[in-house]
Amino acid sequence: MNSTQPIHGTLRTAVTLAELLQRSESSARPIGAVQYQRLVRHLARLLDALDGHPSLDAVLRSFPAAAAVYENQRYEHAGLCRSPLEASLNSEMQARATIERARAA
Repeated sequence: MNSTQPIHGTLRTAVTLAELLQRSESSARPIGAVQYQRLVRHLARLLDALDGHPSLDAVLRSFPAAAAVYENQRYEHAGLCRSPLEASLNSEMQARATIERARAA
């Protein structure tokens, strides 16, 4: 058996699920919550399995929804590591402002 076969299967499945997630994110017809959670969990496991693989970056560049899943998995350690710095900073500032408004209320 070819030792690269499992990673190619993982990569192929990850691309398929990333495309499905991307389509569901932009669709006017939402999928069910349970289906969405299963899709994201399965994709997250595959992205973990591909960590360090040279093709991972291409997958994440091609499918922003998959990149968001990947980034959210690593947020605790790396912050918004794949987002442009300005967008990351703006998101953090908005989150802080929202937290402060909630505390004041």
